Amino acid sequence: MSQKEDVIRCSFCGRTAHEVSSMVAGPEVYICDRCITDAAGIVGHETRPPKPTGASRPPARRTEAGHRLSPIEIKSSLDEYVIGQDQAKKALSVAVYNHYKRIDSAQHYGDYADVELEKSNIMLIGPTGTGKTLLARTLARVLDVPFSISDATALTEAGYVGEDVESILANLLHAADFNVERAERGIIYIDEVDKVARKADNASITRDVSGEGVQQALLKILEGTVAGVPPKGGRKHPEQSLININTSNILFIVGGAFDGLADIIAQRVSTNSIGFTAGQTKRMDKFDPAIFSYVEPDDLLRFGLIPELVGRLPVISALNALTPDAMRNILIEPRNALLKQYQKLFSMDGVDLLFEESAVDAVVEKAHKLGTGARGLRAVLEETMLDLMFDIHTKSDVAVVRITRETVEHKAEPILEPRKATA
Repeated sequence: MSQKEDVIRCSFCGRTAHEVSSMVAGPEVYICDRCITDAAGIVGHETRPPKPTGASRPPARRTEAGHRLSPIEIKSSLDEYVIGQDQAKKALSVAVYNHYKRIDSAQHYGDYADVELEKSNIMLIGPTGTGKTLLARTLARVLDVPFSISDATALTEAGYVGEDVESILANLLHAADFNVERAERGIIYIDEVDKVARKADNASITRDVSGEGVQQALLKILEGTVAGVPPKGGRKHPEQSLININTSNILFIVGGAFDGLADIIAQRVSTNSIGFTAGQTKRMDKFDPAIFSYVEPDDLLRFGLIPELVGRLPVISALNALTPDAMRNILIEPRNALLKQYQKLFSMDGVDLLFEESAVDAVVEKAHKLGTGARGLRAVLEETMLDLMFDIHTKSDVAVVRITRETVEHKAEPILEPRKATA
């Protein structure tokens, strides 16, 4: 064999072994590392899953080229899923719209070219089951910026067992597909922030690693800092390299039920008069559905939030407790209304599910007594429908199931309408 024939060449591109870094040999066939890389890119592109379509695809975020959704359009999207809470919807819509403008502000020049737009983080306060988390999840459907939802209950101060505060940024980084530039312009919703309130009104003399310690750790991230984020989680993979994220342009929305805050507000608003005005007493009922609309920063300080954290959340929006009328609308009106969900479940078994008006009223009455907001509606419906859902698939001759007030209140048998016989 000649020296020319001894030279190993790639069977695809013809490069010699001296021209490439490595060569993979097969039965009388060779392939170089460059062709392997090119082939992997081609295969990855062709086998990439298609983009979601139909109901799984989020709605368009721009009404036309270059046009961001206006506050009215954002609120309209929220109205499809959340009943009432107009003030909170307006606050969120304006905050998101201004967040869009802050992102685009570097592209516009003029008389205000040297003016830097600062972000206004938001706090949502309201009883359980009023739609705080639902508002955040609905926002995630309509935004074209990375959006993540984190829970504050798992957070602890750095150095203790639990999640570091930086894990919040890691969730946003995952939502941005590890695109740091997009993540730095995203939105983060922190739920259950009231659970990190310190245990006493005065400054703690011992370590409060899941309360005041977390609040202090949140301060710099809320205001704006460059944080080192472990993409796989901090303590489980200590050898990984950190990804630096600048939080200056990240909008933070925090929410919580703040159980006990109503007592603080009612005590402050209520007044007792003496002297010539004796008898002119002003009393605030802590069970007033709109009690949280009277909240002031000092109330949050007495609840257990530190002043520095309250100062970094300039927009405080209250969600009112649900009235019976609002709960009735939640059952019927939204795109994913609870009654529609059960009707879909029964339709998969070929049965039409109908609720009489009196039955709907009974569900609302029982749920309102529970005091858990919209979650109480599902609890009542699950209890009412349990036996029926257990054996409905065995009733092949049933075409319509009609739920009555007696079914809801006393678990009486619903009205079953048989299928019409075909000729």
